[in-house]
Amino acid sequence: MQATQTAAIPGQYWHWRQQPIYYVKAGDRQSQRPPLLLVHGFGASTDHWRKNLAGLSQDFEVWAIDLLGFGRSAKPDWQYSGDLWRDQLHDFISDVIGRPAVLVGNSLGGYVSLCVASQRPDAAAGLVLINSAGPFTDIQGTTKPDPIREVMGRFVQVLFQQDWASFLLFKYVQQKSVIRRTLEQVYLDKSAVTEQLIEEVYRPSCDAGAPKVFASVFRTPQGEKVDVLLSQMPRPLLMLWGEADPWINARERGAKFRQYHPQLTEYYLRAGHCPHDEVPDQVNELLRTWVLNQV
Repeated sequence: MQATQTAAIPGQYWHWRQQPIYYVKAGDRQSQRPPLLLVHGFGASTDHWRKNLAGLSQDFEVWAIDLLGFGRSAKPDWQYSGDLWRDQLHDFISDVIGRPAVLVGNSLGGYVSLCVASQRPDAAAGLVLINSAGPFTDIQGTTKPDPIREVMGRFVQVLFQQDWASFLLFKYVQQKSVIRRTLEQVYLDKSAVTEQLIEEVYRPSCDAGAPKVFASVFRTPQGEKVDVLLSQMPRPLLMLWGEADPWINARERGAKFRQYHPQLTEYYLRAGHCPHDEVPDQVNELLRTWVLNQV
């Protein structure tokens, strides 16, 4: 059953390194329960958590933030990296939330949240990763094998170092029809790909700095490997996997996470890359139960 409330909660701005950062808060402070901080994936925003903000705010103080370069946050012409976003989240927790939070990250947001919990553990009460991105030292089994894609991937990476090429690709993927097709590939339940969701992805792409943020993805130095981060991460970990994700082998990738952090808790759901939006009630309940029992 889908969560019924889909309206976005009005947010506000926090200034970080002279840049406006957009965030949303729902629910009241709970003295016996840690706050939650929801961190979106690439191309998404706080809007992608609207069903979770609604569902979790009855039991927790819940925050969601737009990473620099995404959503309603500023899009300066900077070099974007996991380290930059890690520092943004750490400072937000310190300056705005005011106490350690359980970080909940999807895809890119999962990798950045892992960086915080591992490298800035004073800010993290716990960690929840939902179809988390990020490179392992040994990548075998973490992505769908495709030799042609691997060769093309290297070629594309070199090609899109060029401004003109990355701009053309951006203009292509920015189209609403392409956004729709991409979402329909990564969502198992196609009915979850609504006009509202497409608009929420499209709107920030119209901001002046968006093409350069997109280009920076192809030029960013790779961050610390996931296995290194996991091996030094001192906080409890919950892994939620949409096992119909076409971009990753969820079961094999999950096994690699277990290899480096054996005490984690994990669940596999009938969903694609974004189970928090596709099956929000299941995700909210699993997350709620785990936080109350573990953190």
